[in-house]
Amino acid sequence: MNKKEISEIKKQLCPDRCAITRICGCYVDHEKQIKTELKEAFLALPQEEMFKYFNIFKGTLSGTLGKNLINMEFPLQSEEEGGTQEFLLRLRNSQLKDDALIEEFYQKIIDTYNYGENYYIVLIHSVYDVPGKAHDGMEMEDASDTVFDHILCSICPVNLAKSALCYNEERNSIEERIRDWVVDAPAHGFLFPAFNDRATDIHGLLYYSKNPETLQLEFIDQMLGCRQPLTSKGQKEAFQTIIEETLGDNCDFETVKTIHENLQEIVEEHKEEPAPVTFEKNDVKRLLEVSGLSDEQLEDFDSHFEDSVDDQAVFSATNVVNTRSFEIKTPDVIVKVNPAMTHLVETRVIDGKTCLVITINDNVEVNGINVKSICKADIGE
Repeated sequence: MNKKEISEIKKQLCPDRCAITRICGCYVDHEKQIKTELKEAFLALPQEEMFKYFNIFKGTLSGTLGKNLINMEFPLQSEEEGGTQEFLLRLRNSQLKDDALIEEFYQKIIDTYNYGENYYIVLIHSVYDVPGKAHDGMEMEDASDTVFDHILCSICPVNLAKSALCYNEERNSIEERIRDWVVDAPAHGFLFPAFNDRATDIHGLLYYSKNPETLQLEFIDQMLGCRQPLTSKGQKEAFQTIIEETLGDNCDFETVKTIHENLQEIVEEHKEEPAPVTFEKNDVKRLLEVSGLSDEQLEDFDSHFEDSVDDQAVFSATNVVNTRSFEIKTPDVIVKVNPAMTHLVETRVIDGKTCLVITINDNVEVNGINVKSICKADIGE
């Protein structure tokens, strides 16, 4: 799914466009015991509750694609009878009216979701009548030719409200507030099936993690049956390792700068596209080739790649390149440069020492103080 497709589904999460047919909920305590459940038609909820649920569902479809929101595909075996995809498909097709399936779904989450506190599982079924689009991109409500039948699961931490004083209107007094258990914004969740090319794709799903570094890998592996992805930090570290090991003794400043500049250019060229730029194994190899690496230097690339990550690993460009800053770091000095201005930085040998040389103009600040770029000592005064 790309940003436009995610946004299209989020827009349905409001009273005017709501296509949610049914909602189910399960409150689990810190001992993994089910305390209470909810099962009813969504439109039967009080309006105030509906709006709060809309916020939860929108939160499960929010964040950065490739970091908080991750497209996942099912392996073929998961689509066989008894597989994870087959189970989710049966759950979706039941429209959440099969109590036994719902109870099994809850138990699968409880068994695989690693969280030591209370949480609330929310599951909805929705049927979106996808409108057609004209050549100019305008929606044609009366030209729908497909339906997106899907479920959305949100897993929300439940925490005790903070202790505080409050005003009691009945008693006309200031007193200690009653501490309630509050359902927080979702920490994890998923949309199944995926909504690819504005149509149902039962071979994939969209996974959400509020913290991109805590993906709940056991849950992804056992509950969803999808290949465990690298976190955004894991992608960056693995990419850096591949570069360092492939370059070896030739891992010099100019080569690394060139790789960064090429990555930056690719991201800039595709910034208007709804789907994030991704790199697979061959894409990374081509990047190194256009950055000046010889066939001899790339001879062991495959082994270095496979030693660092799975052969099928996919890197998101925004996870491996800092589009806001080009950073040069030594044990004592850190220099940050505008990524578009890396040409201002170069290395030179001065008095037998390798130095980092930065071209500057008259607009220089030191600790917030404007200084002149040329000191009197530099002009012999």
